[in-house]
Amino acid sequence: MNIRFVFNKFNVNSSTCYLNLFSISHMFFKKLFRRKSLDLILSEAESGYGDGHGKLSKTLGLRDLTAFGIAAIIGAGIFSTIGNAAFNGGPAVSLLFVFTAIACAFSALCYAEFASSIPVSGSAYTYAYATFGEVVAWIIGWDLLLEYAIGNIAVAISWSDYFTGLMSGLGFAIPEFLTMDYLTAYRGNVEFMRLIADGRTLSDISPNIIMNASAWNNAPVFGSFRLIADLPALFIVMLITYLVYRGIKESRTASNVMVGIKLIIIFLVIVLGGYYVNPVNWSPFAPNGLAGILKGVSAVFFAYIGFDAISTTAEECKNPQKDIPRSIIYSLIICTILYVVISLILTGMVSYTELGVGDPLAYVFKKLNLNWISGIIAFSAVIAMASVLLVFQMGQPRIWMSMSRDGLFPKVFSRIHKKYKTPSFATIITGVLVGVPTLFMNLTEVTDLTSIGTLFAFVLVSGGILILPKNDNLNPNRFRVPYFNAKYILPVLLILILIILIGYKQTEMISFFNIKDFEEWDLLKNKIPTLLFIIAAITMSVLSFIKNLSLIPVLGMLSCFYLMTELGYINWMRFTIWMLIGLVIYFIYGFRNSNLNSKSL
Repeated sequence: MNIRFVFNKFNVNSSTCYLNLFSISHMFFKKLFRRKSLDLILSEAESGYGDGHGKLSKTLGLRDLTAFGIAAIIGAGIFSTIGNAAFNGGPAVSLLFVFTAIACAFSALCYAEFASSIPVSGSAYTYAYATFGEVVAWIIGWDLLLEYAIGNIAVAISWSDYFTGLMSGLGFAIPEFLTMDYLTAYRGNVEFMRLIADGRTLSDISPNIIMNASAWNNAPVFGSFRLIADLPALFIVMLITYLVYRGIKESRTASNVMVGIKLIIIFLVIVLGGYYVNPVNWSPFAPNGLAGILKGVSAVFFAYIGFDAISTTAEECKNPQKDIPRSIIYSLIICTILYVVISLILTGMVSYTELGVGDPLAYVFKKLNLNWISGIIAFSAVIAMASVLLVFQMGQPRIWMSMSRDGLFPKVFSRIHKKYKTPSFATIITGVLVGVPTLFMNLTEVTDLTSIGTLFAFVLVSGGILILPKNDNLNPNRFRVPYFNAKYILPVLLILILIILIGYKQTEMISFFNIKDFEEWDLLKNKIPTLLFIIAAITMSVLSFIKNLSLIPVLGMLSCFYLMTELGYINWMRFTIWMLIGLVIYFIYGFRNSNLNSKSL
């Protein structure tokens, strides 16, 4: 009897324990995905967030926003990375610009509806908070911080290369050890010594290797340390940061001037280059097939991420509901046309096989003995890079600020300067986090990481439109993504793509689904991104059929997800590691300090 009593008591306690665990788990996950209502977001913005820091200054119009978009999109892509993309894809790289623009356009329309519905700073972070919930908002905010930081570092380093080249052409040579990072100089010297040991002469060695070795050997030595740092990169970051710190009006004026200069020069290049186009160079149009074209995905997409930064300035717009959607679409159309025309001009002036260089525009005119044009292009590149950096340096502090307002970062990040009406502390931190690494790091090879982060943001923004609450007090005049029922269109579209692949890529498909490859991790890991895309495509097709989903957001999700698969397993791993680091910080600080965390577990 006593045993039965104990046994029954044990069962009761166990059941209670399981119920308690379930209740705690349910409450925990509910808090993870707690949402900010649109009413709360809009009321906070209207009241100045009640933190005594004041509001941002509303000074931006349609022309200013469009200029910001063009400033961010026309940069390294048109002056540098377009060369290697054309080298791999041939003249058909122009189609890649079109395809990437279409993929971006789907997401751009979703950004436009969000910006019109929620005209506050924060971009994809704020949109995710209103739709997916807090933990997803944190992930996308953390992702955007990575995107802007690494993008800015890469742009600053690229600007330094163009600036030092321009100064050298004008007769003001800057010592090599002050124009590059420590690791590049070290590796250059090691390679130089190896080649000399192998019996190579100076004429046999690449000028870049000689320059890097010269920087290493001519650098001042303090004990065992050599003073090698990229000072021009630090200089431009500090200058742009100061400009952004001083106010949105100053940033707007500088952006408009720089955009005007580079558009004039690009127009000159198009008109003059058109006279030297030889249509013979456009054949073969796609020499390396689809695989060659897609090798340029990272470089091409990196050029398009700028329109994301427009939405971070929503609180500083005079009429965000109308102007932000228009500016996003206008800047995307203008820049796509320019990229397509420039790619056709380049591949028409010389064979695509000669374009695997870092400065393709300058190269083609030098080959035609038009050196004066090369000088103008170098000057334009310096202006173009600076304008990209300006827009990105404006965007990142506003992400910090938005996350700080919600309690996910310390409140100091949301401090607004009383006089300049800018997020002062966040702007200074951004300048430090971007400027200091440019001195000693070479991050130009991680543009893939920036691209995968941006694509992830685009996927979430597109998905967010599908679950955007419809019952909040939204502006009835806001921009809306046109609705086309995906119920039948998406399944039919996927079936057509499958038929085309079976017809033209049957061998590759059989090889991809080879069962033996799935037994070896080294072979399987490179297929994981594509397998995830296939699962996502099938899932979205089924959901579209069942729930009559809107076609444009669904296409935005899938097209950007597909572009993510082209960036390779290594970049997916790096991105995952960065996200895990972010989650650790969230659970240590953000989860407990969130404004929505009314009571702890």
